[in-house]
Amino acid sequence: MRIQLKRATLKDADLIWHMQVDAFADMLAWYQDFDTSPGNEPFDKVIMRLNQSFTYFYLIYAEEQVVGAIRVVDKKEPGKNKRISPIFVKKEYRGLGIAQQAIAEAERIHGSEDWELDTILQEKGNCYLYEKMGYKATGKTEEINQRLTLVFYEK
Repeated sequence: MRIQLKRATLKDADLIWHMQVDAFADMLAWYQDFDTSPGNEPFDKVIMRLNQSFTYFYLIYAEEQVVGAIRVVDKKEPGKNKRISPIFVKKEYRGLGIAQQAIAEAERIHGSEDWELDTILQEKGNCYLYEKMGYKATGKTEEINQRLTLVFYEK
């Protein structure tokens, strides 16, 4: 299944927010990370991000359907890493290589070097995906609560 990224606008804020809340709902329920989970973010935070000059929010399309989104923070400054935060795919489209293709396409658009991201250490599938894409764990972790630890990656 081939994907395409299309730059999101403020008109897409409601769609992005609803997909994001739904995509992270199961992890929010399990990890109880109400302060950090994208599944618990207010709608206004999506609006704020879409208005940031250094944020590039893309809708992920597969077979002409919106199946997720990826946000790239790119301040376009020498020596500054670009950041993926967040990326999500609708539940019914997971396991099809969509996230991998979306990351590769974001790297094609924004350059293949100087990236960073973080993910949940306990989500082995996420860690595997990023490592397969060439991201290396930095050694930095942050315990959010007894269930959840963030692990940081760079490429």
